[in-house]
Amino acid sequence: MGLFEIVLIAMGLAADAFAVAFCKGMAKGKWSFGYAAVIGLYFGGFQALMPVTGYFAGSAFAGYFTRYSHWISFALLLIIGINMLRESFQNGDCECSAAKLDVKTMLPLALATSIDAAAVGVTFAFIHVNIVFAAAVIGIITFAASASAVWLGTKCPAKLKNISSAAGGVVLILIGLKILIQGLLKN
Repeated sequence: MGLFEIVLIAMGLAADAFAVAFCKGMAKGKWSFGYAAVIGLYFGGFQALMPVTGYFAGSAFAGYFTRYSHWISFALLLIIGINMLRESFQNGDCECSAAKLDVKTMLPLALATSIDAAAVGVTFAFIHVNIVFAAAVIGIITFAASASAVWLGTKCPAKLKNISSAAGGVVLILIGLKILIQGLLKN
C-alpha cells in the first residue's frame, strides 16, 4: 500500500474528528492555538495509536473486534451526544462544558472517533503495511484536520455559538448512527 492510499484512509478516518473539533471550536468561540493544538493532539494521537493497537492485536482478535467495534463506537458517541444535547437545553454553562478540554471530556471523544482506526490497523497487519509510517501519516493528517476544524468553528456567527452544544450532540449521534449502519451492513 502506497502513500496515496494511506493518505486517503487517513482523510476518511479524520472525518469524524474534524466534525467534533468543529463543534468544539464553535463552543469555544475564540481562536486559540493552544486550544486547537490540544484538540489536535487528542484526536491525532488516538488516530495514530489505534491502528498500532489494531495491528498488534492482529488476526487473533480481528473477528471479535471488527464484529463489535461499530456497536462500541455507537454507544460511546450516543452517550456523549445525548449528554451534550441535555446540557444545551439547560440554562447556564452549556457552551463552557462543550468547550472543555479536560480528560473526562476529551478521552471518550478521542476514543469514540478513533475506534474504526483500530480495525484499519488489523487490516494493515493482514496486508503487511509499515505500521509506524501509516500511523504517523494518520496522526499528522488528523491533527491538522482537527486543529483546522477548531479554527473554522470559531468563525461561525455568534448566534450559532449559542447552539453549539446541541449541534455537537446531534453530530456525534449522527456519526454514531453512521458507524453503526456501516458496521451492520458489512456483517
